[in-house]
Amino acid sequence: MGTLASDPGPTPTVPARTRLSGGPGLRARVTITFAIGAFALSTLMAGITYFTARASFLNERQAADQRQTFANALLVKNALRSPGIQVDQLIGSVDTLPGSLSVLNTGGHWYATSISLGQSQLPPALRTLVLQGTPASQIISVSGTPQLAIGVPLPAVNATYFEVFSLAELAGTLRTLAFALAAAALFTTIAGAAVGRWASGRALRPLAGVTEAAVAIAGGDLDTRVEAGDDVDLQELASAFNRMTANVQSRIEREARFTSDVSHELRSPLTTLTATVGVLEGHRDELAPRARSALDLLDGDLQRFTRMVDDLLEISRFDAGSAELSLDHVDPGELVRQAMAASERVGKDQRVHGTDVPVEVDPAVEGIRLAVDKRRFERVMANLVENANLYAGGVTRVFVEAFSQQPGDEPQSIRVIVEDEGPGIPVDERSHLFERFYRGSRSGQRAFSEGTGLGLSLVAEHVRLHGGVVWVEEAAGHGSRFVVELPIDGEGTEWGPA
Repeated sequence: MGTLASDPGPTPTVPARTRLSGGPGLRARVTITFAIGAFALSTLMAGITYFTARASFLNERQAADQRQTFANALLVKNALRSPGIQVDQLIGSVDTLPGSLSVLNTGGHWYATSISLGQSQLPPALRTLVLQGTPASQIISVSGTPQLAIGVPLPAVNATYFEVFSLAELAGTLRTLAFALAAAALFTTIAGAAVGRWASGRALRPLAGVTEAAVAIAGGDLDTRVEAGDDVDLQELASAFNRMTANVQSRIEREARFTSDVSHELRSPLTTLTATVGVLEGHRDELAPRARSALDLLDGDLQRFTRMVDDLLEISRFDAGSAELSLDHVDPGELVRQAMAASERVGKDQRVHGTDVPVEVDPAVEGIRLAVDKRRFERVMANLVENANLYAGGVTRVFVEAFSQQPGDEPQSIRVIVEDEGPGIPVDERSHLFERFYRGSRSGQRAFSEGTGLGLSLVAEHVRLHGGVVWVEEAAGHGSRFVVELPIDGEGTEWGPA
């Protein structure tokens, strides 16, 4: 029977693992790579475009402003040669461009066309350079607005002329250009990510077949193979995958044949031993007390050994794919009652207790007909009852209910719930409980070593053959509850816990 107890085996060897990757998925990494590449390229091109355009616009504007400044400086020079010229009137009459202001230094005095601009707004370095006789220009900021200041020395009249041009319009143009280039870079990045997503999808599409094949093999379809077609890059992968699958299939078939052959070979000596024990039982009164005790021990071990051989033969049929269903349409409640009655008879023969628990049936089950193999279902219930008797103090409740995914819908499945009064099963052991020969946390205790370790795995196989599923969960208050769920339609749909 399924058990959490048996003698501990050797420490398992940790299997070698090949790490494929870490972090985001392969498709996500390709998409991110395309996006980063598009962002880097678009940012580089936008930067080159912006600074090239900025230098070109600024040089063109500076050249035009310099021409205008030199022309105005020539007018001021000629006007200062006239006797009795009024400097205030002269500086105000200079023909300047819109947005430009003039500053004149003559005779040690400063004159300007605006009170907002004067000697203090001109950078000292620019003033010194021009006053020393060298024409110069410099970009400055006046009231937060970029300005181009150009100075021209006028040594012939002992003066220097400065003209300041507003660059606000050019700055606005450059801001618009920067915004447009940033938007273009963002669009290019998004487009790059979209192209990467599309390209990765096309590149990884052939691997979907490998994934589907792997899922099918994991589900037990070992005949599945991968076809690479004309893709030379995938032919090696497909070939290696198919070789691996063929090797796994061959090994499983060899192990299944070995188990079946060994089980069959054990039947003959077991039959002989059973007959011999029967003869000894017939002369039990003639045996000494110690001999009778030894006979009881031999009989018990022989029964367990016989059950294990029968379980191995059943499992070998599942592994070979030769297990078949003989379906009958039955009432679920009556089916469970009959199965429990059969378990009770077996329980009395084996001197165990706790099998005479009444079966509770949900009223919603009435009228539903379930397609099951009665022999296999009785085996399921017998194994669950024996498991509870051996390791959990016996069955405390058996309940049959109809289950639907949405309240108010027609029932899609029938659930048979078997509860016990044991100490419960740790959460981390529940997923392994239906594995063959699973050794749980109590495997070293003598009291839990009477089972064969195959009962619950056979429960899972019988239920799976019906298209259902079985799982274990914590019972309300104390103990464990085993839930067997079978689809009503009988089409093999696999159901999981709600």
